Amino acid sequence: MPTLSKTEIDDFKAALRGQLILPDDAGYDEARTVWNAMIDRRPAMIARCAGVADVRVAIGFARAQHLPLAIRGGGHNIAGSAVCDDGLVIDLSRASIRLHAARSSSRVARWATSITKRRH
Repeated sequence: MPTLSKTEIDDFKAALRGQLILPDDAGYDEARTVWNAMIDRRPAMIARCAGVADVRVAIGFARAQHLPLAIRGGGHNIAGSAVCDDGLVIDLSRASIRLHAARSSSRVARWATSITKRRH
C-alpha cells in the first residue's frame, strides 16, 4: 500500500460528507467487522459514505492513491469481499440511498459497482 501523507488523508476526509474511519479511531474494529467472523481484514481507511457524491470522491481517491477497494453494503458476503486489507472500504451501510422498488435495487450500490468494473 502506498504511504499516504496526513495532508492527503485530511483532504480526503474534508471532501466527504460522511465519516472517514482510520485504524486509530474509536469504532474502527466495529466498522471493519463483517458477519463472517473468520474474516479479519484491516483496511487502511473506511469511508462511511453519506451519498453518491461521497462514493465518487472515495472511488477517485482510491484510484489516485492506487489503493485496493472494497464496497460494503451489509457485510454479509460469506467470502468477506466487503472489506480489504490495507485499502479503502466504501461503506454504504449508513448511506442515504434511493431504492427503485420495481427493480429492487439500490442506485448508489449499482453505480459504484459499475464504476469500479469499468475502471479496473
